[in-house]
Amino acid sequence: MSRIVFWAALVGGISYVGGWFLDLPPGWSTAWKGTGVGLLALYAALNARSLDGWLLAVVMAFGALGDVLLETHGLVTGALAFLAGHLTAIWLYLKNRRPGLAARHWAIAALLLVIIPGIAYLLPPDRAGAPGIALYAAGLAAMTAAAFLSRFPRTLVFAGALMFAVSDLLIFLRTGRPALDGFPMGLAVWGLYFGGQALIATGVVRTLRGASLQAPR
Repeated sequence: MSRIVFWAALVGGISYVGGWFLDLPPGWSTAWKGTGVGLLALYAALNARSLDGWLLAVVMAFGALGDVLLETHGLVTGALAFLAGHLTAIWLYLKNRRPGLAARHWAIAALLLVIIPGIAYLLPPDRAGAPGIALYAAGLAAMTAAAFLSRFPRTLVFAGALMFAVSDLLIFLRTGRPALDGFPMGLAVWGLYFGGQALIATGVVRTLRGASLQAPR
């Protein structure tokens, strides 16, 4: 059942791009947008066997909520939902910190904490909003760094978190620049974001499922 839900999530998230070319009522388009990550939240819930599994479900649920709120209530309200998801993800990742971390791993994490908010601060043309964007990006950076330090596979979970971060940075880049607000940028933003969420869900679920199978009975 969970595998069917996962494939349905991919169909929902990928097909949403096609909806951009249809003259849909706003409510339909918003609901379509929410199906991708919303179904990833259901996928995580169906596989949850521990607190970690439920934390992943909450992360995805906040992502789906953010997707919808961006359309219905604007950037700030949507960002707050995503920030709640980032904080939950940080809890999940640090709770599952990778054993044997070396100094270079902590250095990379620290670099992410500096680079992502720094870039975010420099991107918006409206400098009045730059501090708020940098503050949100600090949570985004902490989530990305925590994913890197976690025991979850970096080729899936850290890669997904980094894709999420790049997607948000592209949003900050195009905000206030109408010339960039076209299909290629929209495709990059959505593709990186949804692809990143799918990788995160896959990597965490696979790891937790493997741990569950290896646990003594």
